[in-house]
Amino acid sequence: MPRSNGRSRTFPGRLPLPERAVVADALRTETVGGIVLLVAATAALVWANTPLKSSYETVRDFHFGIPALGLDLSVAHWTADGLLAVFFFVAGAELKRELVIGELRDPKAATVPVVAALSGMAIPALVYGIVAASRHGTWNGWAVPMATDIAFALGVLAVIATHLPSALRAFLLTLAIVDDLGAILVIALFYTSRINLPALVGAAIGLGLFFYLHHRKRVHGWYWYLPLALVIWGLTHASGVHATVAGVAMGLMLCVAKDKEADHRPAEYIVHLARPFSAGVAVPLFALFAAGVSVSGDTLSTVVTGPEPLGVALGLLVGKALGVFGGTYLAIRFTRARLGPDLALADVFALAVLAGIGFTVSLLIGELAYPNSVEQEHIKAAVLLGSLASALVATILLRLRNNRYWRLYEAEAAAANTNSGSDGPPRADG
Repeated sequence: MPRSNGRSRTFPGRLPLPERAVVADALRTETVGGIVLLVAATAALVWANTPLKSSYETVRDFHFGIPALGLDLSVAHWTADGLLAVFFFVAGAELKRELVIGELRDPKAATVPVVAALSGMAIPALVYGIVAASRHGTWNGWAVPMATDIAFALGVLAVIATHLPSALRAFLLTLAIVDDLGAILVIALFYTSRINLPALVGAAIGLGLFFYLHHRKRVHGWYWYLPLALVIWGLTHASGVHATVAGVAMGLMLCVAKDKEADHRPAEYIVHLARPFSAGVAVPLFALFAAGVSVSGDTLSTVVTGPEPLGVALGLLVGKALGVFGGTYLAIRFTRARLGPDLALADVFALAVLAGIGFTVSLLIGELAYPNSVEQEHIKAAVLLGSLASALVATILLRLRNNRYWRLYEAEAAAANTNSGSDGPPRADG
C-alpha cells in the first residue's frame, strides 16, 4: 500500500487539512451550494426514473432509529425531520444576525424587502387557492408555493451576476430570510396535528438551558451543545411540532454580540462551521430523497390538469413574481421606503421571478400537506416544474439586466479613459 509521510492512505480516506479547508470554504459559497443541490436533485430524478427505481424506493423507505424513544423513521423522514433542522438552524442564525446588525436592523432599510417577502408569501397562496377552487380542488396545498429556496436562488444569482448591483443580492437574502421565517411559522401553526404537552415542555426547558449556557455562562464547548441539541430535537419531534422548528429556535438564540474572549461573534462563527455540513450534506441528502419523482406522461398531465398541482406550479411561477414585485411597488409607492439607489424596478422584477424557485421548503411542506404518496408525487412534480420554469425565465431576465449593466460599465470606462488620455477601456472579468 502506498504511504505518505509514514502513514498509510486509504480510499476514500479523510482529506488532509488543507484540502478539507478548501472543500469547506467552497461549500460556504452560494454558487457551489446551489450546484451541489442541483446535482442531488438531478440524481434523484435519474435514480427514480430508471430500472433502478425499486432500489431508490427501498433506500428511501428503509427504517432505522431508536424504537425505545419512538424514533423509528425512514431515511426520507430522517433527512426531512433531522438533517433539515441543521438547514433551519443556519437560517435562524442568519435571521438573528440580520435583525441585530444586518439589513433588518434598520426598519427603513428593511421595509421594502420585508413587504416584498410578505406579499410574496400571500399572493402565491392566493393564486393556488383561486386555481384549485376554480377547478374544484382543495386548499390543502396553499402553503406549498410560499417558500423561496435560498440555496438555489442565490446560486443562480451568483452565477449570473457579474455586473448586477450588489444590492440585489442583499435584497434577495433579506427577502429569503423573512420568507424562511414565514415558512417556519406556517409549519409550526398549520402542520402540527397533535401536541404532546410533556415533550413540548421538555423541549422548552432544553431551549432555556441552551440559552442559559450560551448567554449567561458563556460556555463554548461543542460537547455541551451537541448532546443538548439532540435532546431538544428529539423532544420537539415527540411533541408533534415539526422537528425543524427546534433548529430555527436554537439558531435564533445564538449570541450576535462580539465575544471579547474569543474575539468573534458566536452566531457568525457557528454558522461558519455549520454551513458546509448544511450545504454539502443536509440539504443535498434531503433533495436526494425528496425529489425522486417518477416523471411520466401521466404525471406531467396531472400537473397541467390537476387543480392542486397546477395551483402549486402557477403559484410559484406567477404568484411569486406578482407578489414580490407588487409588494415592492406598493411599498415604494405608498410609504416612505425607497429602493437602494443602485436598484431599478426592472432588477426587482427579474429577482421576483427568481424567487419562484421554491425547492427545499416547498417539497417539505408538500410532504406535510399531502401524506398520500400518489398526491405527494404530483405535488413534488409541480414544485419541480414551477421552480424550473421560474429559474429559466429569471435567468433570461437577469442575463438581460446583467448585459445592460455591462454595457453601462463599458461606456463609463471608455469615457473615463478618453478623459484621461488612456489607450482604451479596462477589461473586466466575466
